[in-house]
Amino acid sequence: MTQTTPTCLWNDSADIDELTYAIDNGAVGATCNPVIAVTILKKHLAEWRPRIEALLGELPGATEDQIGWKLVEEMSVQAAELLEPAFKEYRGRNGRLSIQTDPRLYRDPETILGNAMAFNRLAPNMIVKIPATSAGITAIEEATHRGVSVNATVCFSLPQCIAVAEAVERGLRRREADGEDIESMGPVCTIMVGRLDDWLKVVLEKRPISVDPGWLEWAGVAVFKKTYAVFKQRGYRLRLLSAAFRNHMHWSQLIGADAVISPPSAWQRRFNASDIEVRRRIDDPVDPQIVDGLRAHFPDFERAYTEHGLSVDEFDSFAPTVRTLRQFIAACADLDALVRDVMLPDPV
Repeated sequence: MTQTTPTCLWNDSADIDELTYAIDNGAVGATCNPVIAVTILKKHLAEWRPRIEALLGELPGATEDQIGWKLVEEMSVQAAELLEPAFKEYRGRNGRLSIQTDPRLYRDPETILGNAMAFNRLAPNMIVKIPATSAGITAIEEATHRGVSVNATVCFSLPQCIAVAEAVERGLRRREADGEDIESMGPVCTIMVGRLDDWLKVVLEKRPISVDPGWLEWAGVAVFKKTYAVFKQRGYRLRLLSAAFRNHMHWSQLIGADAVISPPSAWQRRFNASDIEVRRRIDDPVDPQIVDGLRAHFPDFERAYTEHGLSVDEFDSFAPTVRTLRQFIAACADLDALVRDVMLPDPV
């Protein structure tokens, strides 16, 4: 795929072992967030415990939360170093490490922006994740204006993607008017395709209806394909990114797009071991019967699939947004607990 199509591969983790495998197989980007950080720390705690202990000594007044985010930063910088060759080769469009702003800040554009600016200074090839919430849209425009390459996250719908794209365009135009560089920037907008599918499956279990279960595997793909067509038509200067993989179509149906796919390592290994033909499918339409059925039976799919299905003020209350923010915020607590176990080990 990476050799025969414009579709790029990024690794959905900052784990060094997994990222090394991904780079060997054509990956030109990666990501980190509190969920990923906790996973890495649990997997490699013997390696990271001495660093946690050292940070506790270096920063005697720091809280467990501050230590945890310091670890996120250090993981991200380490992963970013592996991507520097791709960053130079692609002149900033790829070769970036996505680091997520603190999800607990999702309601305040100023604090999101401050967090984004700090993360942007960690390495030259950072791309900063900002949630596609109401406050996040405001922060995305201003961060772009200030030269931050943004990766919009917590995004599941066409309305969110359009709002992100328009915010990035405003930021880029303002930056151009100031005579500042934009050529080396590489903004993207993530669609968490599998998380939209997940929510519709939850809805199905709660309602007295039955539909072909295969339909629910196509919801995120349908939104991505429609959004990609809109982006091409309007000439937005940021790429889409597919994340939250649940089936091979979240990869195979998007091949050929000038976009990014970002599967975790386990999915990459599945794809590499499969006999699924690598060919352009991004322009293949989703079966209209499936799309019509999803629109008829699932109002939240209709909202995600329709340009005006959600207002910016409704982004924060959209069910997939709420579920994802809750998970990300819970991961912050998990990160705190992990640091706490080193800071104050149980005496029992």
